[in-house]
Amino acid sequence: MQNQTETRKKWIRIAALIPVILFTVLVIIFRDEVRKLQALGLPGIFLLSILANSTVIIPVPGVVLTTTMATVFPPVWVAFAAGSGAALGELTGYLAGFSGQVVIENRKYYQRVVEWMGKYGGWTILFLAFIPNPAFDMAGIVAGALKMPVHKFLLYCWVGKMLKMLVFALAGSGFIYWLNNLFQ
Repeated sequence: MQNQTETRKKWIRIAALIPVILFTVLVIIFRDEVRKLQALGLPGIFLLSILANSTVIIPVPGVVLTTTMATVFPPVWVAFAAGSGAALGELTGYLAGFSGQVVIENRKYYQRVVEWMGKYGGWTILFLAFIPNPAFDMAGIVAGALKMPVHKFLLYCWVGKMLKMLVFALAGSGFIYWLNNLFQ
């Protein structure tokens, strides 16, 4: 009975990892079509942010979109759309952790994030979501592997991503304001 349960868990984890890998590959292959979503305004920013943050391990520069779009739309709304999309996109890392924890358990950075999660809990997710780093996927993977409740992961991730996107959006809108004043 125990062997059947372990086998079943293994297949569930594999089934959860396959869509993550496929989605990452599709975003990379169709990246030119993905860029066309910018024309949709704030909903397009939301969708692009989901896509930019749903690739696992391979970084896609979503903050560039946020900085750029804040020159056209109000920075707070850009941050809200981009931060919300980014948090949802990070669910792929969470699923990868749930499904493929044995692949990365022995990595040094993985162990460090596990220690931080044990010591600081969700604050680790918030901090790592806030600082610009391509390795945030590792935090999602750790959260999934440690079976952090998904709503808790999403909340801390959302707050961190929103704050980060707000910084980039304000920087983008401020840069354009500065440029306009420079040339007048």
